[in-house]
Amino acid sequence: MDHTDRTVRGGWTAEGAAAGDLPPTAARWLAARTGLVPAATPVAPASATPVPDSALPASVRAALGTIVGVEHVLVEAGDRAGRAGGLSYLDLLRRRGAGATAVPDAVVVPGDPAEVAKVLEVCVRHGVAVVPFGGGTSVVGGVNALKGEHGCVVALDLARLDRLVRVDEVSRLAVFQAGVTAPEAERLLARRGLTLGHFPQSYERATLGGFAATRSSGQASAGYGRFEDMVEGVRVATPRGEWRLGVAPASAAGPDLRQVVVGSEGLFGVITEVTLRVRPKPRVSRYEGFVLDGWEAGAEAVRTLTQEGVRGTVTRLSDPTETEVGFTLNGSWKTSAVRSYLRARGVRRPCLLVLGWEARSSAALKAKRAATLKVLRGAVRLGAPAGEAWRRGRFNGPRQRDALMDVGVLVETLETAAHWSKLGELRTAVSTALTSSLTSGDRKPVVACHVSHTYETGASLYFTVIAPRDPEDPVGQWQRAKHAASTAIAGLGTITHHHAVGADHAAYLPAEIGDLGADVLRAVKRELDPTGVLNPGKLIP
Repeated sequence: MDHTDRTVRGGWTAEGAAAGDLPPTAARWLAARTGLVPAATPVAPASATPVPDSALPASVRAALGTIVGVEHVLVEAGDRAGRAGGLSYLDLLRRRGAGATAVPDAVVVPGDPAEVAKVLEVCVRHGVAVVPFGGGTSVVGGVNALKGEHGCVVALDLARLDRLVRVDEVSRLAVFQAGVTAPEAERLLARRGLTLGHFPQSYERATLGGFAATRSSGQASAGYGRFEDMVEGVRVATPRGEWRLGVAPASAAGPDLRQVVVGSEGLFGVITEVTLRVRPKPRVSRYEGFVLDGWEAGAEAVRTLTQEGVRGTVTRLSDPTETEVGFTLNGSWKTSAVRSYLRARGVRRPCLLVLGWEARSSAALKAKRAATLKVLRGAVRLGAPAGEAWRRGRFNGPRQRDALMDVGVLVETLETAAHWSKLGELRTAVSTALTSSLTSGDRKPVVACHVSHTYETGASLYFTVIAPRDPEDPVGQWQRAKHAASTAIAGLGTITHHHAVGADHAAYLPAEIGDLGADVLRAVKRELDPTGVLNPGKLIP
């Protein structure tokens, strides 16, 4: 594998490829709905992005080269800029010339877990900050090249840790190195008729180590679980030495220390291997679309399906605004025809519900689907075409974001979760905060929301915000809106359901875990990383 393939440039869309297309009606809809006046905002060429000279001392560079090979210590401007930050809206704005980006002083690309440990030894000895870098898909500042109190910082790119180490088909376990991408993991497992079943929107670029470090959740979590549910063991390189956890399927040997590592965002150590639960790959699947009238009816239907244990492998509910956005921006359905069809059936505030079932046999799939539909009440069926349209476009969002940014749109997401009894209040509070913050004169935002992950006790809320970009202060425009939304979340839900804490959410964490909880995290940090070289400025406020 060429370890330069994953570098982050101007957006999600690969360099040289077309961004996700917007249908011709999209610009007219955006203008009418938000007051947008389209303005070209192209990605700045790499040569226009300021990259300061590397501050990594020659002696440290040489020491790292003896470990990983001099060809795997990269100090060229393009290599370093390619690992400067993630893929949030603000990251992409900076790559379009709006503000400065923190650039690492070098990129170090180790070839195995032993080399990772040795790299940490050198960095601790010389006081060099280390930012673990997987697919670079963080949207919360999790891979920003912050130095903290150190003189320089390196991005530790795990792309060469790309091996499937072993598979235990009897126990249904697979051991992967942390740099394996999600598509590659699925390809390797498919040879044995297995799957992870983990398909977040970052699927095309993200790595297994990144999933574990951020407590990722995928679109099929209703069927396969969150990523931490899949982690049976971890191998971690820490400044204090290597740490291996996970020897049995369950244990009463004290607190589960795997969960100290899972979700630690690279602050306590660098995950180098993960032992994951795998499942037999489904042979058949069916996706369908349904519409319910209004958010309250839709949320109640999803709650009932979940608590009755008959939800689909994929269970995703869009609110009326997101349903409208989907009808318009995807351009795959004739909106007027769909609206007429729904009005004839008494639906005035359509909420799209996508249900997907997967199984090893047609009979098993039929039984799962029948159990779901027996409980689902009051829904209008749109059928398989609507469900398949969603499945075909399930990873298109980031590319469409690139296209929207090209015409001057602020487009960003945030997510949270709450118990069922608070879910409606949380949605209203966040939507109100975002709408108020982003409304200015004739310019107004579209705030859309969907439920994509459900639990017996509650569900996630995933918000997508579309608004005309403020040409004078585009960074501050979103920072103010995000702060308003984060403040609204406090006391109702979690500051993050699956995007992680990173740098963006750190200030809001004590409100959720308490000052004592923050002190516990600091104590773990001091024990595992006494000099604080690992991923400064993230997670812990």
